[in-house]
This record gives sequence, C-alpha cells and structure tokens, in this order.
Amino acid sequence: MTVMEQRGVYRPTPPPAWQLRTDPAPLLPDAEPYRVLGTEAAGKADEELLGRLYAQLVRGRRYNTQATALTKQGRLAVYPSSTGQEACEVAAALVLQDRDWLFPSYRDTLAAVARGLDPVQALTLLRGDWHTGYDPREHRIAPLCTPLATQLPHAVGLAHAARLKGDDVVALAMVGDGGTSEGDFHEALNFAAVWRAPVVFLVQNNGFAISVPLDKQTAAPSLAHKAVGYGMPGRLVDGNDAAAVHEVLSEAVSRAREGGGPTLVEAVTYRMEAHTNADDATRYRGDAEVEAWRDHDPILLLERELTERGLLDEDRTRAVRYDAEAMAADLRERMNRDPDLDPMDLFGHVYAEQTSQLREQAAQLRAELEASAEEGAEGAGGADGEESGR
Repeated sequence: MTVMEQRGVYRPTPPPAWQLRTDPAPLLPDAEPYRVLGTEAAGKADEELLGRLYAQLVRGRRYNTQATALTKQGRLAVYPSSTGQEACEVAAALVLQDRDWLFPSYRDTLAAVARGLDPVQALTLLRGDWHTGYDPREHRIAPLCTPLATQLPHAVGLAHAARLKGDDVVALAMVGDGGTSEGDFHEALNFAAVWRAPVVFLVQNNGFAISVPLDKQTAAPSLAHKAVGYGMPGRLVDGNDAAAVHEVLSEAVSRAREGGGPTLVEAVTYRMEAHTNADDATRYRGDAEVEAWRDHDPILLLERELTERGLLDEDRTRAVRYDAEAMAADLRERMNRDPDLDPMDLFGHVYAEQTSQLREQAAQLRAELEASAEEGAEGAGGADGEESGR
C-alpha cells in the first residue's frame, strides 16, 4: 500500500484509451438558435419549398382557429392549439418521406394533417369518439399521444427494429418542453444513442409546461444541450422560422437515414393560446409577453421574406387563403354531423384474437343492445296503436 493510500487519499489510474469518449464539442448546439429568414442564408433557400411552407402555414393557422371554434360549439371535448407553433408542425411533416414514421404528441394534430391525414380523423380522439381515428400503419403516423413523452420510446423501438430489418426508415418524434422532464424522454434518448437508432427528437419549446415556465423545469443552458449527455448532436433552431426548422430537421433525418444515429432538435417557439380550451393562461403569463411574440409570428416572418423576394403577391395570397377557408368549411361541415358509432367497436380493436373475457363481455353487451332495441320497437308499436284508436 502506498503512503497516499495509507493516508486515505486515492488517485485513480486514468482509464485505458479504448474507454475514452470522443470530443463532445461537435455534439454541442450553437449558442443562439439557427435562423434562415431575414439572414443571408435566406437567399439560398429553395423558392418552391418556401411557397409550400407558406401555404401549409396559412392552412395550419386556419385549421387551428377552426378546431378551437369547434370546442366552443361543443363539437370537440378539448383542443390543444398549436397556434404560433405552425412552423414546427409543418416542417416536421414535410421533411419525412412516405415510408418514414411520425410520432406526435397530443398538440401535434396539425403535423398529422400536414402529413396528409384527414382533418376529421385527426380530431376523432379529441372528440371522444375513438382512441385513434385513423390507421397508423396506413398513414405512418403513430396514435396521438396524450401521456407525456411515452411516444418517444415507441419511436426509438420502431426505428431500431427497422434498422435491424434493413428497412430505410426514419422515425421523427415530437414532444413539448414539459415532456423533457419525464423519465421516458431520458430513456428514449439513451437507448437511441447507444443503438444509433434512426430517430429524430423534435422538442417544441413553447415556454410553458401548462403553467410551469422552462426555468422551473431545467437549469440547462438549453434543452438541446441535453443531447451531449447521451452522445448525440444537439441542434438549437428558431422554431418560428419555417425554413430554418425544415433545414435542420432535413439534415437530422438524412443523418439518421445514413446510419449516423439520432439527433435532438430544440425548436424555440411560443404557445400563443392557452394550453387547451380548459386552461386560463392569464393566471401565469401577461398580455405583454404574448404580444411581444406576435411580431415573430411564423406566417409573418415567411410573408416578409416571400414579399421581399417578389414571390408573393395579392393573387397568390388570396389563393392560399381561399384553399385554407375551403378546408375549414369542409372540416366544420363534417364535424357538425353527429357521428354514427357502434358500441361493439369497443371489442373489435383490442386484440387480434379476442380473449375469453372480451368475448364474454361482448356477448353481454350485444344481448343488452338487442333487448333495448326490442323494447324500443314495442314501445313504438304501442304508441302507434294508441294514436290510430283515437
């Protein structure tokens, strides 16, 4: 035993070279959010892409306002609006190829719609009709996830399985800043990095986890800095700059597809409306804060760029808004129809092969429905007989 060890002072031997990690510097995000619009980089942006982004942003804003109105009319039980966050939603949908998968949170119905999902189907869960109003396999969109961050391990599992099978598939998982405080977030990032799963994590940092501000959730310089702890790159981007979000996500998706592993992207944005229609945001933030973000509205930023480059005129603007209004009118008309629901569907989508308990419960419900129908028919016949005898 050495003298230092006898004195209780221990100096560990440096680990072998094979245990040392690589330089963390390349994994760290930029000090400021990456931007395109209003910078020199904007001149290199693809004009056709900017036009598509603008059309989808306007359509997305109208979708948000219409869905919010439907809650006031009693046609939706709840709606978590993504107004102000449309750039993140649209970019996430447009960077994916048909074979890729989107894993949305409960606030990401717009991302699902921008990916091609029927707006009515996207709102079926929030209406209370179905757990999922669409076929996830057909659309490559996982069910809208209401528990916080539980979709992230699912995205990693699917991406890892696809890689093992040799499928050229990338999963893009969306989560809010509040979701980064959940254990599922950390487990997903760790697993993805260790197994180099082809998955991209998009954190929409909109300032609040319901009423809890970001500085009460983490002491990290940014959420993107959390990436380095798991051995993946972290990117920080202006979440209201649609061109910048699309560029950063495109690079992350390409990196994942080419075998480079996962990326954590933090998009700094703002939730212009309340957490849901059941929330009173005035209890935890002031009007001045909200107004300050209106000048950084994602639609306004892109309109300025397109106008300055001569890519947007009144006719183009009118056409885009007309398309958005047509979508809203169709959504409104179809959501105003009473749904035709079959109670037996409760048992049809639980297991591929029903258990004995489910078969027993289904038989019991079927018998009750048939008895109720017979009673209704008898009651109607009696009423007819009384009427004819008068």
